Amino acid sequence: MMVMMMLIVSWRGVLGLENINPIFFDEGLSHLFGESNLIRSPDDRSVRLLLDKYTGSGFISSSMYQHGFFSSLIKLPGAYTAGLVVAFYTSNGDVFVKNHDELDIEFLGNVEGKPWRFQTNMYGNGSTSRGREERYRLWFDPSKEFHRYSILWNPTKIIFWVDDVPIREIKRKEEMKGDYPQKPMSLYATIWDASSWATSGGKFGVDYTFSPFVSEFKDIALDGCNVSESLTTVTRDNYNDINCSASDQLLMTSDYSTISPKQAAAMRRFRERYMYYSYCYDTVRYAVPPPECVILTAEKDRFRDTGRLKFGGSHTKVHRARKRRRRNRSTPVVSAEL
Repeated sequence: MMVMMMLIVSWRGVLGLENINPIFFDEGLSHLFGESNLIRSPDDRSVRLLLDKYTGSGFISSSMYQHGFFSSLIKLPGAYTAGLVVAFYTSNGDVFVKNHDELDIEFLGNVEGKPWRFQTNMYGNGSTSRGREERYRLWFDPSKEFHRYSILWNPTKIIFWVDDVPIREIKRKEEMKGDYPQKPMSLYATIWDASSWATSGGKFGVDYTFSPFVSEFKDIALDGCNVSESLTTVTRDNYNDINCSASDQLLMTSDYSTISPKQAAAMRRFRERYMYYSYCYDTVRYAVPPPECVILTAEKDRFRDTGRLKFGGSHTKVHRARKRRRRNRSTPVVSAEL
């Protein structure tokens, strides 16, 4: 009964680990900003990004990709991290300034002792006024050990993964038109000060007495259509000349492009227990849900018309149950059975 009430994934269950080919930093990544706060490991397999009172830091993929699977083992800063954001995302805003595409996983700093929160988002063709945010709580402490976070983007769907749990799937619909990302994107990872909004709407800002804040990325994977192999420079005029049919076929038949019945059940339980905001249920913002939204009655009934979870929802009950279990045992139950 205890195991069924809690969504926990064992280390052995990490998503398709045997099918992921990690790269060396020099193979496909480059420094983005905060050079003194980017620290590469001696074996060039991992990188630490630091935030201090002077600057944050970040890296970017050396190439742009027309569809791909982007993945990394990530460990987040510990202790008091309110106000900061650690982001793992794809974007092409530096090339397509007015009509950029973007896929985000953003970890929102927390007050010590509170569950970490994070959000996923999608923009297509500069649709920043039509953001598609979902926000969740994590079911583990991401500062204690590494977990794998992944973004799958192919011509027909987008899947966000945490370890081997698919937490969100967006299936492309014709009605989405340009709102579905269609242009080559780079991979980014950053840590930065977002005191104005990241934690409780800006109520808690970064406290630099706890700095430096350290996030670590390792076993980073970039699988997809590397457009730099065809184009020296991607521009607004030439990106349609890229032929990615062979790469797209591999992506669409890969393990991480397919959600098994067991994984679908895990995704449903995750969303029931840990999602606390969804744009699909935000009828104040969208009187008519965007075309990719799949409205589930059981899910919808738990949300207000603002898209936020109703008071006393299942997340509160789960959090209380977790606290009771912690008092009753010294080590957590770990199971791959979702």
